Amino acid sequence: MYTSLDIMDSPVQIPFKSFIQLKADDATPIYLQIIFEFIKAIQLGLLPEGTKIPGTRILCKLLAINRNTLIKAFQDLESQGFIEIRPNKGTFILSDQKQHQAKRGVSKAVEVQVHPFTFKHSSVLESPLEWSNLPLQFNDGLPDLRLIYTDILARLYVSKLKRQKIRQPWEQIQTQSHQHFKKQFFNFLNLTRGLRISEANLITTTSHEISLYLVAKVLISAGDYVVVGTPGYYLSNMTLTDSGAKIVPVSVDEEGINVEALKKACEAQTVRIVYLTSIYHYPSTISLSAKRRMEILELSNQYGFVILEDDYDFDFHLDNNPILPLAAIDSNERVVYIGSFARSLPAGFGYGFVAAPVAFIKELEKHLSILEPGIDVIKEQVLTDWIQDGEVHRLSKKNKVIYKERRDHFVSLLNGKLGSRIRFKIPARGLAIWIEWLDSFNLIKMQKKCAENGLFLPKTVLYQSKNFTATRLGFGSLNLQEMEKAVEILAKSLDLVINS
Repeated sequence: MYTSLDIMDSPVQIPFKSFIQLKADDATPIYLQIIFEFIKAIQLGLLPEGTKIPGTRILCKLLAINRNTLIKAFQDLESQGFIEIRPNKGTFILSDQKQHQAKRGVSKAVEVQVHPFTFKHSSVLESPLEWSNLPLQFNDGLPDLRLIYTDILARLYVSKLKRQKIRQPWEQIQTQSHQHFKKQFFNFLNLTRGLRISEANLITTTSHEISLYLVAKVLISAGDYVVVGTPGYYLSNMTLTDSGAKIVPVSVDEEGINVEALKKACEAQTVRIVYLTSIYHYPSTISLSAKRRMEILELSNQYGFVILEDDYDFDFHLDNNPILPLAAIDSNERVVYIGSFARSLPAGFGYGFVAAPVAFIKELEKHLSILEPGIDVIKEQVLTDWIQDGEVHRLSKKNKVIYKERRDHFVSLLNGKLGSRIRFKIPARGLAIWIEWLDSFNLIKMQKKCAENGLFLPKTVLYQSKNFTATRLGFGSLNLQEMEKAVEILAKSLDLVINS
C-alpha cells in the first residue's frame, strides 16, 4: 500500500487504471467521464491532498486517451478547485479529503463506504430491455415514429400558446381546461369503445404505465393472488409483482385465457385480480372469445375477483369493426379498464387512462395528485381540439391503411420465406405477429446469427419453453423494403442455426 508521500514522490506508481474507469461506448463524453472519475477518486481518498499526478503524456498512455481530451478535463477540474496546475512543477490534488479521513478515523481508502445509507433494492424491476445500433430491428409491436404528423400538432400547439391569455387564477384555468378535456375524452371513449361512462368514471394519466401502476398500488395488498395469462406481458407482471402480488399463471389457448384453469385457481385460493389483455393478448395476439368473456364476468361475480382489463393497443384495429372491451358489457362494475390513447402521436402527447366505478376513481385521484400534481393545460387544449375537430379519426384512418398494407406484406414475406417452418394467425389488430417455430433450435443462437447479419432481435420478443418456441415480431415500425431485408436475414439465420 503506497503512502501519500510515496505517491507524491513517484506519481507514475499510482494504479490509475484500477479506479479510473472509462467507457468508450458510454453516451457521456470521455472528458466528462475523466472529470467524474477523478472527483470520485478524490472523494474516496484514493488521491489524497498533495498527490502529484503524472504528466499528461504519461497519463494519456496509461488510460489510452487523447491528450487534448485530458487537458480539457484537467482545466475543468482546476476551475472547480480539485487540482492545481503549477507551471514547471506539475499537477497536484487540492482536495482536503486527507483531513476528513483523519476526523472519521479512516486509515485505509478502501474502507470508505460508497453507500453510507441503506435503501430498498428491487430485483423485480430490473429492466429486461436491450438497445442496439443495428440497421434493422424487430420490436414487440411499436408504431413507426416516422409516420407521426408533427406538423399538425405543432401548428395547434403554437396557436394555443399565442392565444393563451391569463385573465383568471391559474388553478381555475387548469380545472376548467381539464374538465373540458375529460368531457371530450370520455365521449370519445364511449363512441369508439362502446363504454357507458361519465366524467366521474374516468381518470387520465400521462402514460399507460402510470395508469397500471396506480391501479396496482390501490388494488393490491402484499400476498394477494393475481391471475395472469401465460405467456404474459413482462412489464405488467413486473408492476403487479412489485406491488406485492403473488402471480398465478393460467394458460392461454386459441380462445384466450383458459376458463377451466381459471376456475380451478379460484377454488384453490382467494383470487384478488384477474389481469387480462382480452382484446389483443400479449404476446400471442389472441382475442378472448365472446363465450369466454361472458364466462369470466360470471366467475367474477361468483368468486368476487376484480377484472383488470388492459387494452394497451386499441388504436390499431386493422380489419372490420373493433372488438369491444369487457368493460363495455360489464353490468356489475367488476371491471377496471385501463388503456392508452394516441400511441401514434409524439412522445409526451399520448395519454393513459382508467375507467372504473366512481368511488375507485376518487381513490386513484388521491394518489395521482402526488405523482402528477400539475396539468399541462396547453397539451390538454390541443388534444381537446384534436378530438373535437375529428383529426384523431382522420389520423387513425390514415394509419390503418398504412399498417394494414405493412401487415399484409409482412404476412406474404413470412409465407414466402419461412412458410413450412412456422405457424401463425393473421392478427386483426395490433402491430405484431405471434410466430411459432416448427423446427427445434435455440432462439438465443438465432438471435446472435441475426445480429451478425445486421438484424436485432431483442430478448423480450423471444419465447421458448419445453412446449413451444415462438417470437413476437413487430412489423409496424418497418417499411416494406426494411421488412423484406429483415425476413431474409431471419430465414438465412434460421438455416445457419439448424444446420450448424
